[in-house]
Amino acid sequence: MRFTNLTRGAGIGSNCYRLDLPEGSVILDCGMHPEHVGHDATPLLEEIENGSIRSTILTHAHQDHVGCLPLLQSRQPGMPVLMTQGTARIADVMLHNSVNVMNRQQEELKLTDYPLFSHRAIELASRMWRHCVLDHALSLDGERVSAGSSSTSVTFHDAGHILGSAGVMIHSEGKKFFYTGDVNFEDQTIQTGARFPEGLVDVLLMETTRGNAPVPEGFTRAKEEVRFAKSVAAALEEGASVTIPVFALGKTQEVMALLWQMQRERIIPPTPLYVGGLSSKITAVYDTMAAQVPRKLPNLRLMYDVAPYVAGGAEIQSLNPRKRAIYALSSGMMTENTLSNIFARKVLPDHSQYLFFVGYADPNSPAGHVRNAEQGSNVQLTSAGAPVPFHCHREVFTFSAHAQRDDLLSYAIKVRPKTILLVHGDDPAIEWFKRELYSALPETKVIAPPPGQTIGL
Repeated sequence: MRFTNLTRGAGIGSNCYRLDLPEGSVILDCGMHPEHVGHDATPLLEEIENGSIRSTILTHAHQDHVGCLPLLQSRQPGMPVLMTQGTARIADVMLHNSVNVMNRQQEELKLTDYPLFSHRAIELASRMWRHCVLDHALSLDGERVSAGSSSTSVTFHDAGHILGSAGVMIHSEGKKFFYTGDVNFEDQTIQTGARFPEGLVDVLLMETTRGNAPVPEGFTRAKEEVRFAKSVAAALEEGASVTIPVFALGKTQEVMALLWQMQRERIIPPTPLYVGGLSSKITAVYDTMAAQVPRKLPNLRLMYDVAPYVAGGAEIQSLNPRKRAIYALSSGMMTENTLSNIFARKVLPDHSQYLFFVGYADPNSPAGHVRNAEQGSNVQLTSAGAPVPFHCHREVFTFSAHAQRDDLLSYAIKVRPKTILLVHGDDPAIEWFKRELYSALPETKVIAPPPGQTIGL
């Protein structure tokens, strides 16, 4: 068994890993870096020989895990791709949207290699997607494996991150390899916490996203929800509007459900809510699969019960913040040309507006610039545009879809792997896990695999 980190560069980006097994090589995820373009946004696919991969396993449909899947499939004809049904439904939406974004970037940035794939390529690629149920052993082709079989098996386990997300257990030659993917052990508003196997494993491939984010003393999600509710209610009471930059997948649906609960409990009055077009498409998938997946509030249909207004790109250009309204707009990083970035140019200079952050933002992203800016300073929201004066009210809340670092550490200690591979985190996050794991599991080999280097397990 050998492992290769194919993520280009370090940190969180184009997540992609190769696992060489006796029955063939398997790719785990194949993402696109959300902040880079062209070749720099892809995994190290040049390291993979055409036609050499037995199958690919997809843990979930966030762009940094799925974004380059059609590109990989075009070089591996006939290769099956294993994923949950929820991931397949959302991946289809996300990838088609990605083509639209790449087409726009090709025109704006004069990129000769864009788009990396087409809408037609996605349609062809999806024919090889195999919808896998949770907690059942499957072959590398996605077929059920009988008990006692000696062949390699794959089992998906609910990861509690977003709809369809899963951790993956691979049994091969008597060894257990477990990949957490992106995981959250704590219940969110809609998503229930992860249900991972707790028996011993040989190798653990583990995300480290929040390794540099200690939990404040006394913090609980329930308390944070109360603080958020009070802040939204206070802003609306003033007659102001609230803008919330959110990721279209996952965070939008959690915020919508939280606002629905707040209205139902009469913490806030019925309030107009605006979301983007991509968010509405993904929310529709959440609604149609509500009874088919583990979740809280299974009877809640967000597009019907919350009934948001859907704002497109053209509309957002002319839309001004109205009184007593909430704008949950993507992207969460306020990336250039996204709805939240365009709308922020109107919100930031206005002393009466409220801007609430509810999740992670890269410090180098526009959202990161706003979060760290001092009142009265100028903030650069676009690479070419003029800085925008920052006068609006700003608050930051923590509703992460990733596990707290102590929860991940506890899980690693519970399954006591012989080898732990640390990925999906910046250097300080990985260093924290290294220190804690060396202390808690002195006999375990702890590795932060560098890109492109093959490691024997």
